[in-house]
Amino acid sequence: MPALNRVQLIGYLGRDPESRFTPTGKRVTTFSLGITQRWKSGEEMKEYTDWVNVETWGRLAEICHEYLHKGSLVYVEGRLRTEKYEDKGETKYFTKVVALALQMLDRKPTEEPVISVEESQEEYEA
Repeated sequence: MPALNRVQLIGYLGRDPESRFTPTGKRVTTFSLGITQRWKSGEEMKEYTDWVNVETWGRLAEICHEYLHKGSLVYVEGRLRTEKYEDKGETKYFTKVVALALQMLDRKPTEEPVISVEESQEEYEA
């Protein structure tokens, strides 16, 4: 049976991207992305923000580390990945988005290029 694992998000970075390198030398950059939903309830405006952890690899990770910062508006396309870890003898799970494509949406002066990057699936193995 076919499967689909695709996520598309537009949001603001909640913190500056953080980079590390795998033992094989590949760069991995992570950041949190805030996606805010706003609605009107009667006369009152309400909002709720979902926070998503995003992981980028290879050239995309380099670009994120160099150009993104807290507050940057970005479009992220990727796949969900759930990992587990042990904490005080208890197994815990967390889900993140592994980005396959990213587009910076901040308004910049016209002389600066718009950067849109897509990565191949092979870049994501440690």
